Formats: sequence, C-alpha cells, structure tokens
Amino acid sequence: MSTVEEIKELLQKNKQRLNKELEQSKEAMALIKKSTYTTLTDEEKEKVKVQLLDICKAIPAFAVFMLPGGALLLPLLIKLIPDILPSAFREDEEASS
Repeated sequence: MSTVEEIKELLQKNKQRLNKELEQSKEAMALIKKSTYTTLTDEEKEKVKVQLLDICKAIPAFAVFMLPGGALLLPLLIKLIPDILPSAFREDEEASS
C-alpha cells in the first residue's frame, strides 16, 4: 500500500486533472451555445468533438468504478485500454512515458 504522502499527492493530481476536465467541458458548452447563432471555425469544431468524446469515455470508466470491486478493476482496465481515460487524465501519463 502507498504511504499517506503518496496518496495525498495522487489525490491532489487527480483533483487538478478533474478541474482541467471541467474547464474544458465549460469551454465546449460555450462553443455549443455559440454554434446556435454563428458558424464555428474548424478549430472550435475539433475542440467540441474532442470534449464530447472525453465525456463519452468518462461514463464507462465511472460505471466500472461504481461496480463492486470496480476500484480494483478500473486500473487493470486502464492498463489494457488506455484510451478509456479522458484527455486531461492521459496527458500526464503520455509525458512520463
């Protein structure tokens, strides 16, 4: 088992990742709202697409986590299928590999 300091560090890192994901979601919602009265640029369309895919990826990961034993199963699933994580959670892992 990890030490208390390692656990605190992981919680802080995941809190930052979650905040980043929420900010990206807010930006995507603003772009979707903007699209109701004007045409989005290709870059804006890509941002919305990526963020909607991230939201769709988060739902199955959350569902697995909520299953009995899901807290143990989710890390194994992430190792097998790394694309299951939203982009905010993958960026740090890509930089370290």
